Amino acid sequence: MATCFQLRGCGAQRLSLVPPGRGPCPCAGYLGLSTQPKPGLALLRGYAQGLAGLPPALLRTDGFVGGRWLPARAIFPVHDPASGAELGKVADCGAPEARAAVRAAYEAFCSWREVSAKERSSLLRKWYDLMIKNKEDLAKIITAENGKPLKEAQGEILYSALFLEWFSEEARRIYGDIIYTPAKDKRSLVLKQPVGVAAVITPWNFPSAMITRKVGAALAAGCTVVVKPAEDTPLSALALAEILLHYAADSVKRVSMELGGHAPFIVFDSANVDQAVAGAMASKFRNSGQTCVCSNRFLVQRGIHDSFVKKLAEAIKRDLRVGNGFEEGTTQGPLINEKAIEKVEKHVSDAVSKGATIETGGKRHRFGKNFFEPTLLSNVTRDMLCSHEETFGPLAPVMKFDTEEEAVAIANAADVGLAGYFYSQDPAQIWRVAEQLEVGMVGVNEGLISTVECPFGGIKQSGLGREGSKYGIDEYLELKYVCYGGL
Repeated sequence: MATCFQLRGCGAQRLSLVPPGRGPCPCAGYLGLSTQPKPGLALLRGYAQGLAGLPPALLRTDGFVGGRWLPARAIFPVHDPASGAELGKVADCGAPEARAAVRAAYEAFCSWREVSAKERSSLLRKWYDLMIKNKEDLAKIITAENGKPLKEAQGEILYSALFLEWFSEEARRIYGDIIYTPAKDKRSLVLKQPVGVAAVITPWNFPSAMITRKVGAALAAGCTVVVKPAEDTPLSALALAEILLHYAADSVKRVSMELGGHAPFIVFDSANVDQAVAGAMASKFRNSGQTCVCSNRFLVQRGIHDSFVKKLAEAIKRDLRVGNGFEEGTTQGPLINEKAIEKVEKHVSDAVSKGATIETGGKRHRFGKNFFEPTLLSNVTRDMLCSHEETFGPLAPVMKFDTEEEAVAIANAADVGLAGYFYSQDPAQIWRVAEQLEVGMVGVNEGLISTVECPFGGIKQSGLGREGSKYGIDEYLELKYVCYGGL
């Protein structure tokens, strides 16, 4: 199942609305997002009550290609993971639609690459302004199709918009170099040029932020983009396309991917236990444990182990509330689907069968079939599934270790390396471990590390390149060396 959308961008300085049914203007750029078609408002009757009153234009279900909303030959349903209710039916774009989107994106690229950096900057800034203006409605769409608490969804929309603001500013700071060589009659230049059409494949756990973090950088660089959002959460992607199309003018496309991690969370004997517990709660249970930088393996040194486990169990019972994301006070929404629940159950069952102890939680929550109790396991060993597979759910398995070398070895045993966290008050140890952990991002005495201004990415099998920060735009640029002789 795939969804497709495309935004086009004109070289004109003014922002204009592309009338429904019209093809792209001659100078149009292209943004392609693959989604399902919009069969009509009648099919949106099943939307969760949280979407009641939203502007109908934001509830798009067609694919967006070549400046127009187009149905596909097939459709698929999108469900509310909290209630199981069908939210709508979306265009199921296949190979023909994907090829059309790529062709349109390339045609748009030929003109978008010539648009000035100032104009690209203005377009991204306008998109940012419109996201902020529509932030409440966009957040409700996320909660309806993803299930995360509304407060978290509102935070995601702000985070998403900040990437557009950031790259609107970076668009005007794409500089090259002049290199002086030994030859007096030559000058050597290095130019940065857009790579072309980018393909962006995004996950369901951050259906808005994972688009703006990639597409913002691509458009700023002068690329065009074809976007394929997750089939579980296509409505957020289509709403972003509608906002930019309807209010901001044409736009462009480019492709990108993000891979996951298996983040270690290490607590050394010198750590402040209360700080470590607070960091563990923030890192593990955001979005019900469904983020790629969530702590997945808790390694706690023997001297502090029992105190940490006791306080973490108390915090889970005291601070976490499972419920529908639209309900006030909910901190833990549903998992995205039945398969996600089954994986958590499998990891818990496997661990308990091999000697792990359930400190709290351990089973499905009575609230509904896609809800799982926030769970803490102790006496976890390296042969258990949760020790070498990413759970992607509200499961915190704690493993005891004795030495720093042992903890680092266990943390680095994974074939992925996105994020890692550790708590220590020993300055020398902090530098040693930060340098030795085989991950792309390290949180030292901190459980939340993502921010627009800093590079996001991993090593090993956690992907290539970086997103966000001043480095994020480099993925969409090619270096060109020019040797100018005969001077």
